[in-house]
Amino acid sequence: MPARLEDLVAYCDQRTRRAAFKDAPGAFNGLQVANDGRVTRIGAAVDAGVVPFQQAVAAGVDFLIVHHGMYWDMPRPLTGPVYERVATLVRGNCALYSNHLPLDGHREIGNNALLARQLGLKPDQPFLVRDGEPIGCVSKSRLTRAALRSRLENLYPRVIAIEFGSPSPRAIAFCSGAGNSAMPELEGAGADTLVTGELREEWFNRAQEEKLNLYLCGHYATEVHAVQALAAELAKKFRLPWQFIPTGNPL
Repeated sequence: MPARLEDLVAYCDQRTRRAAFKDAPGAFNGLQVANDGRVTRIGAAVDAGVVPFQQAVAAGVDFLIVHHGMYWDMPRPLTGPVYERVATLVRGNCALYSNHLPLDGHREIGNNALLARQLGLKPDQPFLVRDGEPIGCVSKSRLTRAALRSRLENLYPRVIAIEFGSPSPRAIAFCSGAGNSAMPELEGAGADTLVTGELREEWFNRAQEEKLNLYLCGHYATEVHAVQALAAELAKKFRLPWQFIPTGNPL
C-alpha cells in the first residue's frame, strides 16, 4: 500500500530534528519538491542533480532523500540543467527531501556517528557545536595510527593519509564532507587526529607544525551513510522498498 507523502516528511523532520539546526540558507532542509501525495518506493542519494534524479525515476522511486539539495546556488532561472532537474522530478512524480547538517550531526543515524561506529568506536563527545547543536563527534580510541589507516583503507576507495601526530592517538575527531571548519577546533577537543572527507591545501603545513594526523576519505564517500540509514529506517516503518542511488562521485 502506498504511504502518504506528508507522513514520510513529518517522520523525517522529527527523526532528524530538522528544526533544531541552523543551516546555511541554501541548504533549505525539508521537502523541496512534492509529488502527488503518495509514496511507493524510497530512494537515497548524496546529491541533487539531473543524473541521480533520472536514475531514481527509472527505478520507480517517488520519494528521494538527499544530503545536498537543489537550492545551494539559487536563485537561478529555471533554464538548462536547472530546468531539467525540476522537470525530471515533476514528470517522474518524484518528491525530493533534503537534509544537510541534521544528518551530519545526528547521534544515531548521522554521518559522523556512523563513521565512528564503522571503525568500532563510540561517538563519545560532541564536536563542532553550532548554535547549540553538535555537527561532528570525538571518539576515545585505543587504535594505533597504523590500525586506523588500515581500517579506513578497507572501507574507502581512496584515503589520503597525512600523519604527523601521535602513533597512538587517544582521541579521534570525525567531520564528514569538508573538514576545514574542524581544524581550528581539534586542540580544544583534545584530539590530534581527524577523519574527514576533504581539506584545503594549506592544512598540510599546519598538520606538520601542530603534529596532527589527518585522514581524507572523500567528501562524497563520507556522506553516503546517513541518507541510507534514514531511508532504511523510513522504509521499515512504512513497509516500503528502498534503494541507494550511487553516482560514483570520486570527490
